[in-house]
Amino acid sequence: MKIPFNKPYLTGKETSYIEQAVRSGKISGDGIFTKKCHEFFEQRYGFRKVLLTNSCTDALEMAAILLDIKDGDEVIVPSYTFVSTANAFVLRGANIVFADSNDQNPNIDADSIEPLITSKTKAIVVVHYAGIACDMDKIKAIAEKHGLYVIEDAAQSIDSYYEGKVLGSIGDLATFSFHETKNVISGEGGMLAINNKSFAERAEIIREKGTNRSAFFRGEIDKYGWVDIGSSFLPPDIVAAFLYAQLENIENIQNRRKEIWQRYYTGLKELEENCLIKLPQIPHYATNNAHMFYILCGENERDDLIQHLKKKEILAVFHYLSLHKSRFYHDKHDGRVLPNADSYSENLLRLPFFYELEENDQHMIIREIKDFYS
Repeated sequence: MKIPFNKPYLTGKETSYIEQAVRSGKISGDGIFTKKCHEFFEQRYGFRKVLLTNSCTDALEMAAILLDIKDGDEVIVPSYTFVSTANAFVLRGANIVFADSNDQNPNIDADSIEPLITSKTKAIVVVHYAGIACDMDKIKAIAEKHGLYVIEDAAQSIDSYYEGKVLGSIGDLATFSFHETKNVISGEGGMLAINNKSFAERAEIIREKGTNRSAFFRGEIDKYGWVDIGSSFLPPDIVAAFLYAQLENIENIQNRRKEIWQRYYTGLKELEENCLIKLPQIPHYATNNAHMFYILCGENERDDLIQHLKKKEILAVFHYLSLHKSRFYHDKHDGRVLPNADSYSENLLRLPFFYELEENDQHMIIREIKDFYS
Protein backbone atom coordinates (compact mmCIF):
# COMPACT_ATOMS: atom_id res chain seq x y z
CA MET A 1 0.00 0.00 0.00
CA LYS A 2 1.48 3.33 -1.07
CA ILE A 3 -0.17 5.23 1.80
CA PRO A 4 -0.82 2.99 4.84
CA PHE A 5 -3.39 3.79 7.49
CA ASN A 6 -0.72 4.00 10.19
CA LYS A 7 3.06 4.01 10.46
CA PRO A 8 4.81 3.92 13.85
CA TYR A 9 7.08 6.93 14.42
CA LEU A 10 10.53 6.71 16.01
CA THR A 11 11.82 9.86 17.69
CA GLY A 12 15.43 8.62 17.61
CA LYS A 13 16.19 7.64 21.20
CA GLU A 14 14.02 4.54 21.58
CA THR A 15 16.74 1.98 20.90
CA SER A 16 19.39 3.76 22.98
CA TYR A 17 17.00 3.94 25.95
CA ILE A 18 16.18 0.24 25.54
CA GLU A 19 19.93 -0.46 25.63
CA GLN A 20 20.22 1.66 28.81
CA ALA A 21 17.47 -0.39 30.39
CA VAL A 22 19.24 -3.62 29.50
CA ARG A 23 22.59 -2.35 30.83
CA SER A 24 20.93 -1.28 34.08
CA GLY A 25 20.49 -4.98 34.87
CA LYS A 26 16.70 -4.76 35.25
CA ILE A 27 14.43 -5.16 32.26
CA SER A 28 11.42 -6.54 34.14
CA GLY A 29 8.71 -4.26 35.50
CA ASP A 30 9.14 -1.04 37.48
CA GLY A 31 12.71 -0.28 36.39
CA ILE A 32 14.27 3.14 35.86
CA PHE A 33 12.26 4.03 32.76
CA THR A 34 8.94 2.97 34.27
CA LYS A 35 9.65 5.39 37.11
CA LYS A 36 10.58 8.13 34.61
CA CYS A 37 7.29 7.62 32.78
CA HIS A 38 5.30 7.69 36.03
CA GLU A 39 6.98 10.93 37.04
CA PHE A 40 6.34 12.46 33.63
CA PHE A 41 2.59 11.86 33.77
CA GLU A 42 2.18 12.84 37.40
CA GLN A 43 4.18 16.05 37.02
CA ARG A 44 3.04 17.19 33.55
CA TYR A 45 -0.64 16.35 33.89
CA GLY A 46 -1.18 16.31 37.63
CA PHE A 47 -2.53 12.76 37.93
CA ARG A 48 -2.65 11.71 41.58
CA LYS A 49 -1.00 8.37 40.76
CA VAL A 50 -0.29 6.43 37.57
CA LEU A 51 0.79 2.87 36.87
CA LEU A 52 2.03 1.64 33.50
CA THR A 53 0.37 -1.56 32.29
CA ASN A 54 0.84 -3.95 29.38
CA SER A 55 -2.17 -2.45 27.58
CA CYS A 56 -5.20 -0.25 28.05
CA THR A 57 -7.13 -3.52 28.28
CA ASP A 58 -5.03 -4.45 31.34
CA ALA A 59 -5.76 -1.05 32.89
CA LEU A 60 -9.51 -1.52 32.34
CA GLU A 61 -9.36 -4.98 33.91
CA MET A 62 -7.56 -3.49 36.90
CA ALA A 63 -10.30 -0.87 37.17
CA ALA A 64 -12.98 -3.57 37.23
CA ILE A 65 -11.15 -5.37 40.06
CA LEU A 66 -10.66 -2.14 42.01
CA LEU A 67 -14.39 -1.40 41.82
CA ASP A 68 -15.14 -4.89 43.18
CA ILE A 69 -17.43 -5.63 40.25
CA LYS A 70 -19.39 -8.81 40.96
CA ASP A 71 -22.01 -11.02 39.32
CA GLY A 72 -25.18 -9.02 38.73
CA ASP A 73 -23.65 -5.57 38.96
CA GLU A 74 -24.57 -3.29 36.07
CA VAL A 75 -22.08 -1.07 34.27
CA ILE A 76 -23.16 1.55 31.72
CA VAL A 77 -20.90 1.57 28.66
CA PRO A 78 -21.22 3.18 25.22
CA SER A 79 -22.02 0.69 22.49
CA TYR A 80 -19.71 2.43 20.02
CA THR A 81 -16.34 1.51 21.49
CA PHE A 82 -13.65 -1.14 21.43
CA VAL A 83 -14.57 -4.49 22.97
CA SER A 84 -12.14 -4.09 25.90
CA THR A 85 -14.24 -1.24 27.34
CA ALA A 86 -17.05 -3.69 28.05
CA ASN A 87 -15.17 -7.00 28.26
CA ALA A 88 -13.09 -5.91 31.27
CA PHE A 89 -16.28 -5.68 33.34
CA VAL A 90 -17.93 -8.75 31.82
CA LEU A 91 -14.92 -10.75 33.05
CA ARG A 92 -15.86 -9.80 36.63
CA GLY A 93 -19.50 -10.82 36.11
CA ALA A 94 -21.08 -7.48 35.23
CA ASN A 95 -24.14 -7.01 33.08
CA ILE A 96 -23.38 -4.35 30.49
CA VAL A 97 -26.05 -1.74 29.84
CA PHE A 98 -25.24 -0.10 26.53
CA ALA A 99 -25.76 3.62 25.96
CA ASP A 100 -26.11 5.34 22.61
CA SER A 101 -23.71 7.90 21.16
CA ASN A 102 -24.82 11.48 20.73
CA ASP A 103 -25.66 12.86 17.31
CA GLN A 104 -22.77 15.36 17.23
CA ASN A 105 -19.88 12.90 17.72
CA PRO A 106 -19.39 9.23 18.67
CA ASN A 107 -19.10 9.98 22.41
CA ILE A 108 -21.69 8.68 24.86
CA ASP A 109 -24.94 10.65 24.92
CA ALA A 110 -24.81 12.08 28.44
CA ASP A 111 -28.57 12.73 28.39
CA SER A 112 -29.25 9.03 27.81
CA ILE A 113 -27.41 7.81 30.92
CA GLU A 114 -29.72 8.56 33.83
CA PRO A 115 -32.73 6.54 32.55
CA LEU A 116 -30.42 3.49 32.35
CA ILE A 117 -29.52 3.60 36.06
CA THR A 118 -31.03 0.99 38.38
CA SER A 119 -30.37 -0.19 41.93
CA LYS A 120 -27.78 -2.59 40.44
CA THR A 121 -25.77 0.07 38.59
CA LYS A 122 -22.24 0.42 39.94
CA ALA A 123 -20.31 2.47 37.40
CA ILE A 124 -20.43 4.59 34.26
CA VAL A 125 -17.64 4.09 31.72
CA VAL A 126 -17.12 6.92 29.25
CA VAL A 127 -14.93 6.82 26.13
CA HIS A 128 -13.40 10.05 24.84
CA TYR A 129 -13.59 9.08 21.18
CA ALA A 130 -10.80 10.48 18.98
CA GLY A 131 -9.46 12.28 22.04
CA ILE A 132 -12.51 14.56 22.20
CA ALA A 133 -13.95 14.96 25.69
CA CYS A 134 -17.34 13.68 26.74
CA ASP A 135 -19.63 16.09 28.61
CA MET A 136 -17.95 15.35 31.93
CA ASP A 137 -19.70 17.88 34.19
CA LYS A 138 -23.07 16.41 33.27
CA ILE A 139 -21.80 12.83 33.64
CA LYS A 140 -20.09 13.50 36.98
CA ALA A 141 -23.25 15.17 38.32
CA ILE A 142 -25.31 12.10 37.40
CA ALA A 143 -22.74 9.80 39.02
CA GLU A 144 -22.61 11.81 42.24
CA LYS A 145 -26.42 11.96 42.45
CA HIS A 146 -26.64 8.15 42.27
CA GLY A 147 -23.42 7.25 44.10
CA LEU A 148 -21.71 5.72 41.06
CA TYR A 149 -18.08 5.47 40.01
CA VAL A 150 -16.89 7.06 36.76
CA ILE A 151 -14.16 5.44 34.67
CA GLU A 152 -12.65 7.34 31.76
CA ASP A 153 -11.56 5.15 28.87
CA ALA A 154 -9.01 7.69 27.65
CA ALA A 155 -7.24 5.26 25.32
CA GLN A 156 -7.15 7.89 22.55
CA SER A 157 -6.94 10.95 24.75
CA ILE A 158 -3.35 11.71 25.69
CA ASP A 159 -2.76 15.47 25.99
CA SER A 160 -6.43 16.43 25.56
CA TYR A 161 -8.61 18.51 27.87
CA TYR A 162 -12.13 19.17 29.12
CA GLU A 163 -12.74 22.74 30.35
CA GLY A 164 -9.02 23.01 31.14
CA LYS A 165 -8.88 19.68 32.99
CA VAL A 166 -6.72 16.99 31.40
CA LEU A 167 -8.67 13.96 30.24
CA GLY A 168 -8.00 11.06 32.55
CA SER A 169 -7.96 13.27 35.65
CA ILE A 170 -11.73 13.66 36.07
CA GLY A 171 -13.12 10.18 36.77
CA ASP A 172 -12.30 7.97 39.75
CA LEU A 173 -10.06 5.96 37.43
CA ALA A 174 -8.85 6.40 33.86
CA THR A 175 -7.10 4.20 31.32
CA PHE A 176 -4.74 5.07 28.46
CA SER A 177 -3.30 3.20 25.48
CA PHE A 178 0.16 3.40 23.91
CA HIS A 179 -0.68 1.00 21.08
CA GLU A 180 1.21 1.71 17.86
CA THR A 181 -1.81 3.59 16.44
CA LYS A 182 -1.86 6.14 19.27
CA ASN A 183 -0.19 9.57 19.49
CA VAL A 184 2.66 8.33 21.69
CA ILE A 185 3.44 4.65 21.47
CA SER A 186 5.30 1.68 22.87
CA GLY A 187 4.03 -0.99 20.48
CA GLU A 188 1.51 -2.29 22.97
CA GLY A 189 1.25 -0.65 26.38
CA GLY A 190 -1.16 1.21 28.61
CA MET A 191 -1.61 3.06 31.87
CA LEU A 192 -4.02 3.31 34.76
CA ALA A 193 -4.53 6.76 36.27
CA ILE A 194 -5.85 6.69 39.85
CA ASN A 195 -7.64 9.89 40.88
CA ASN A 196 -9.65 8.46 43.78
CA LYS A 197 -6.99 8.05 46.47
CA SER A 198 -8.88 5.21 48.13
CA PHE A 199 -7.78 2.98 45.22
CA ALA A 200 -4.08 3.90 45.18
CA GLU A 201 -2.62 1.27 47.52
CA ARG A 202 -4.77 -1.59 46.25
CA ALA A 203 -3.99 -0.75 42.62
CA GLU A 204 -0.30 -1.47 43.24
CA ILE A 205 -1.20 -4.82 44.81
CA ILE A 206 -3.51 -5.89 41.98
CA ARG A 207 -0.85 -4.95 39.42
CA GLU A 208 1.73 -7.14 41.23
CA LYS A 209 -0.20 -10.45 41.17
CA GLY A 210 -2.07 -9.63 44.37
CA THR A 211 1.10 -9.14 46.43
CA ASN A 212 2.39 -6.13 48.37
CA ARG A 213 5.72 -6.46 46.58
CA SER A 214 5.91 -2.78 45.58
CA ALA A 215 5.74 -1.69 49.22
CA PHE A 216 8.47 -4.22 50.02
CA PHE A 217 10.80 -2.82 47.35
CA ARG A 218 10.26 0.68 48.78
CA GLY A 219 11.30 -0.63 52.20
CA GLU A 220 7.88 -0.02 53.77
CA ILE A 221 7.51 -3.65 54.92
CA ASP A 222 10.10 -6.31 55.78
CA LYS A 223 8.60 -9.05 53.56
CA TYR A 224 5.86 -9.38 51.01
CA GLY A 225 3.12 -11.91 50.49
CA TRP A 226 -0.17 -12.68 48.78
CA VAL A 227 -2.78 -10.25 50.12
CA ASP A 228 -5.42 -9.83 47.36
CA ILE A 229 -6.42 -10.96 43.89
CA GLY A 230 -4.45 -9.60 40.96
CA SER A 231 -2.41 -10.50 37.93
CA SER A 232 0.83 -9.58 36.16
CA PHE A 233 -0.26 -6.24 34.74
CA LEU A 234 3.09 -4.42 34.81
CA PRO A 235 5.08 -4.07 31.56
CA PRO A 236 8.81 -4.76 31.14
CA ASP A 237 11.07 -1.76 31.51
CA ILE A 238 12.23 -2.02 27.89
CA VAL A 239 8.66 -1.10 26.86
CA ALA A 240 8.77 1.87 29.23
CA ALA A 241 12.14 2.87 27.75
CA PHE A 242 10.59 3.05 24.28
CA LEU A 243 7.64 5.04 25.65
CA TYR A 244 9.84 7.52 27.51
CA ALA A 245 11.62 8.48 24.28
CA GLN A 246 8.19 9.28 22.86
CA LEU A 247 7.11 11.27 25.91
CA GLU A 248 10.21 13.46 25.68
CA ASN A 249 9.00 14.44 22.19
CA ILE A 250 5.30 14.79 22.93
CA GLU A 251 5.08 18.49 22.06
CA ASN A 252 6.74 17.97 18.69
CA ILE A 253 4.53 14.95 17.99
CA GLN A 254 1.38 16.82 18.96
CA ASN A 255 2.21 19.90 16.90
CA ARG A 256 2.86 17.76 13.83
CA ARG A 257 -0.35 15.77 14.26
CA LYS A 258 -2.40 18.94 14.66
CA GLU A 259 -0.98 20.24 11.38
CA ILE A 260 -2.06 17.03 9.63
CA TRP A 261 -5.51 17.18 11.22
CA GLN A 262 -6.05 20.80 10.19
CA ARG A 263 -4.92 20.09 6.60
CA TYR A 264 -7.56 17.36 6.30
CA TYR A 265 -10.22 19.61 7.81
CA THR A 266 -9.44 22.55 5.54
CA GLY A 267 -9.11 20.38 2.44
CA LEU A 268 -12.39 18.52 2.96
CA LYS A 269 -14.50 21.42 4.27
CA GLU A 270 -15.92 22.07 0.80
CA LEU A 271 -17.47 18.58 0.71
CA GLU A 272 -19.16 19.21 4.05
CA GLU A 273 -20.46 22.58 2.87
CA ASN A 274 -21.99 20.77 -0.09
CA CYS A 275 -23.64 18.27 2.32
CA LEU A 276 -21.69 15.32 0.87
CA ILE A 277 -19.84 14.31 4.07
CA LYS A 278 -19.68 15.39 7.71
CA LEU A 279 -16.42 16.36 9.43
CA PRO A 280 -15.53 15.95 13.14
CA GLN A 281 -17.17 18.41 15.52
CA ILE A 282 -15.25 19.65 18.57
CA PRO A 283 -17.58 20.76 21.41
CA HIS A 284 -16.86 24.11 23.04
CA TYR A 285 -15.69 22.38 26.23
CA ALA A 286 -13.18 20.07 24.50
CA THR A 287 -9.74 20.34 22.92
CA ASN A 288 -8.50 18.41 19.91
CA ASN A 289 -5.42 16.21 20.46
CA ALA A 290 -5.35 15.15 16.78
CA HIS A 291 -5.56 11.46 17.55
CA MET A 292 -7.34 10.65 14.30
CA PHE A 293 -9.22 12.21 11.43
CA TYR A 294 -12.53 10.69 10.39
CA ILE A 295 -15.31 11.58 8.00
CA LEU A 296 -18.95 10.53 8.08
CA CYS A 297 -20.10 9.25 4.70
CA GLY A 298 -23.66 9.19 3.42
CA GLU A 299 -25.72 6.02 3.63
CA ASN A 300 -24.20 3.07 1.74
CA GLU A 301 -21.21 5.12 0.50
CA ARG A 302 -18.40 4.08 2.83
CA ASP A 303 -17.50 0.70 1.35
CA ASP A 304 -17.38 2.16 -2.15
CA LEU A 305 -15.12 4.98 -0.96
CA ILE A 306 -12.82 2.49 0.77
CA GLN A 307 -12.51 0.54 -2.47
CA HIS A 308 -11.97 3.72 -4.51
CA LEU A 309 -9.09 4.72 -2.23
CA LYS A 310 -7.66 1.20 -2.15
CA LYS A 311 -7.40 1.22 -5.95
CA LYS A 312 -5.20 4.31 -5.54
CA GLU A 313 -3.14 2.44 -2.88
CA ILE A 314 -4.58 4.47 -0.01
CA LEU A 315 -5.69 2.52 3.06
CA ALA A 316 -8.65 4.09 4.87
CA VAL A 317 -10.52 1.98 7.45
CA PHE A 318 -13.81 1.87 9.31
CA HIS A 319 -13.86 1.57 13.08
CA TYR A 320 -16.04 -0.07 15.74
CA LEU A 321 -19.07 -2.23 15.19
CA SER A 322 -21.85 -1.58 17.71
CA LEU A 323 -21.21 -3.88 20.67
CA HIS A 324 -24.92 -4.29 21.45
CA LYS A 325 -25.23 -6.07 18.08
CA SER A 326 -22.14 -8.23 18.52
CA ARG A 327 -22.48 -12.00 18.32
CA PHE A 328 -21.34 -12.32 21.94
CA TYR A 329 -23.65 -9.72 23.50
CA HIS A 330 -26.64 -9.55 21.17
CA ASP A 331 -28.78 -11.96 23.21
CA LYS A 332 -27.83 -10.23 26.47
CA HIS A 333 -28.77 -6.73 25.25
CA ASP A 334 -32.15 -5.43 26.42
CA GLY A 335 -33.38 -4.79 22.88
CA ARG A 336 -33.20 -0.98 22.84
CA VAL A 337 -32.38 0.52 19.44
CA LEU A 338 -29.22 2.67 19.51
CA PRO A 339 -29.45 4.55 16.22
CA ASN A 340 -26.47 6.86 16.60
CA ALA A 341 -24.06 4.06 17.52
CA ASP A 342 -25.28 2.10 14.50
CA SER A 343 -24.91 5.14 12.25
CA TYR A 344 -21.26 5.63 13.26
CA SER A 345 -20.65 1.90 12.80
CA GLU A 346 -22.00 2.07 9.27
CA ASN A 347 -20.75 5.46 8.05
CA LEU A 348 -17.57 6.52 9.89
CA LEU A 349 -14.31 6.27 7.93
CA ARG A 350 -10.84 6.93 9.37
CA LEU A 351 -8.26 8.42 7.02
CA PRO A 352 -4.50 7.66 7.04
CA PHE A 353 -2.95 9.51 9.97
CA PHE A 354 0.64 9.30 11.19
CA TYR A 355 3.55 11.61 11.99
CA GLU A 356 5.43 11.01 8.74
CA LEU A 357 2.44 11.47 6.43
CA GLU A 358 3.84 13.70 3.68
CA GLU A 359 1.94 16.83 2.66
CA ASN A 360 1.86 15.71 -1.00
CA ASP A 361 0.41 12.33 0.00
CA GLN A 362 -2.20 14.03 2.16
CA HIS A 363 -3.23 16.28 -0.73
CA MET A 364 -3.53 13.14 -2.86
CA ILE A 365 -5.88 11.56 -0.30
CA ILE A 366 -8.02 14.72 -0.21
CA ARG A 367 -8.07 14.90 -4.00
CA GLU A 368 -9.17 11.26 -4.35
CA ILE A 369 -12.00 11.72 -1.84
CA LYS A 370 -13.15 14.76 -3.79
CA ASP A 371 -12.91 12.79 -7.03
CA PHE A 372 -15.12 10.07 -5.52
CA TYR A 373 -17.79 12.60 -4.59
CA SER A 374 -17.60 14.43 -7.91
